[in-house]
Amino acid sequence: MQAQDVMTREVETVRPDTPLQDARTTITGRAVSALPVLDAAGALVGIVSESDLLRDQVPADPRARLRRDPDPVGPAPRPQTVAEVMTSPVTTVDAHADLADVARVLVEQRRRSVPVLDGGRVVGILARRDLLRTLIRDDDAVRSDVVALLEDYTGEPGAFAVTVQDGAATVTRTRGTPDVSAAVEHRALDSLTRTVTGVLSVEVR
Repeated sequence: MQAQDVMTREVETVRPDTPLQDARTTITGRAVSALPVLDAAGALVGIVSESDLLRDQVPADPRARLRRDPDPVGPAPRPQTVAEVMTSPVTTVDAHADLADVARVLVEQRRRSVPVLDGGRVVGILARRDLLRTLIRDDDAVRSDVVALLEDYTGEPGAFAVTVQDGAATVTRTRGTPDVSAAVEHRALDSLTRTVTGVLSVEVR
């Protein structure tokens, strides 16, 4: 599977000059972990996360500081816009990236989500929870999707036996003959089956 197969396509974005309060409202109201930041031309220039919006924003309770020496400098001015707190440059993945590579980026770089680009433009966002959903799909639902996809592609209803166990799919031609060589058909069936959400591995017999 590729990033485009499981990413969230309706992406909430903000501009660099968006007030932080508006960004907070969006990120909490939409229950997302981060917002891509786009300039006036729609180009990705940064990303703002929950932690970015929290950093140095919660005022100290004076009751907890009554016995401490006062700060001779005083509090620093608080940022007001997204541009002041966003992360840039941004870690991104391509829409056609293998999900295994995306998972590696999220885990190794400790990211909760990454923007997905196609031709340099933001076309989606992919979060850890999107990857987790691919691991918990019911095998029967995955099998039904594989069968429907293969029959639609080949135009041969009932020509393939498909089993799925813990995300491992096995595809076997049970009748008819392919219009191409067996090797070419095997590669096509393997590639198609891997596009189905929930398929973790494929064996074509």
